[in-house]
Amino acid sequence: MAVTKEAFPGTSSSVVTTTKAGTFIPEIWSDEVIAAYKKNLVLANLVRKMSFRGKKGDTLHIPKPVRGSASAKSAATAVTIQADTESEVQVLINKHYEYSRFIEDITEAQALASLRSFYTEDAGYALAKRIDTDLVQLGRAFNGATVGTDDYATSASSTKAYIGSDGTTAYNSSSSNAAALTDAAIRRTIQRLDDNDIPMDGRFFLIPPSSRNTLMGLARYTEQAFIGNGDAIRNGEIGQLYGMAVFASSNADTGAGSSGTDRICLMGHKDSMVLVEQLGIRSQTQYKQEYLGTLFTADTIYGVKALRTSATSSASNASAAFALAVPA
Repeated sequence: MAVTKEAFPGTSSSVVTTTKAGTFIPEIWSDEVIAAYKKNLVLANLVRKMSFRGKKGDTLHIPKPVRGSASAKSAATAVTIQADTESEVQVLINKHYEYSRFIEDITEAQALASLRSFYTEDAGYALAKRIDTDLVQLGRAFNGATVGTDDYATSASSTKAYIGSDGTTAYNSSSSNAAALTDAAIRRTIQRLDDNDIPMDGRFFLIPPSSRNTLMGLARYTEQAFIGNGDAIRNGEIGQLYGMAVFASSNADTGAGSSGTDRICLMGHKDSMVLVEQLGIRSQTQYKQEYLGTLFTADTIYGVKALRTSATSSASNASAAFALAVPA
């Protein structure tokens, strides 16, 4: 009986050949793997993270309690029972991403051990970047915006984002009125979080590289109001500003603007969004004898959700994040 050969796992251009892996072969280059600059991945470590590993289903139901209020107690009267207005947030676990490489035996035999470790590290980075990007784009859902839109604002009447110079003027993507970050805009955005009763503990400020450059020119950066914590514990953290951790990341979101290059600074709280992991980053290898090589695959399954997004400060889900539009 004829044996049907399994289809090749990829295309000829996706195979790691001796030519493509030449930089890993000692006869040609040194054994040091010079990796390209890797973007700082930060937001996945700043928001609420929940594990759904080992559980079946595609939706996680998260209870959403509503804060009550104290009632005056008069003598000989019954206590006031708080109204039951609790709800829930449903997180759809619908994101499945993978990263695969096929490494031929001849390449693995001639290359240093660092070859495989490089691709393993690269796979983790690529998947983490994907997760971080999905979280960053949730910033478009706050302050009354709609999840999934490609823009933060289409007119000056929109309140999806404010400009970086004052934190008060609405961002208009049609005319691209984004402006450089100022101390006044930072303070105004902090006030918006305060007005929405967002706790100080757990706040973060995610900025693009251009705004980090701007911060370095602000007086507050060199004063005690902006200091580093002395520990490089969280990737991308560059200091504390008004008691809030500041992170610089090239994964910061973009605003359409007139040229599609405006960037977004996002100030929020860890409870503003959630990352639910059903399958953490998993690595697998399978030897393909018919092609004399090894197929390496890493994948992950997860879901993300914006939690407190209302543009109304009195709402129980008043926005826990605000965006400032700045030039790239």
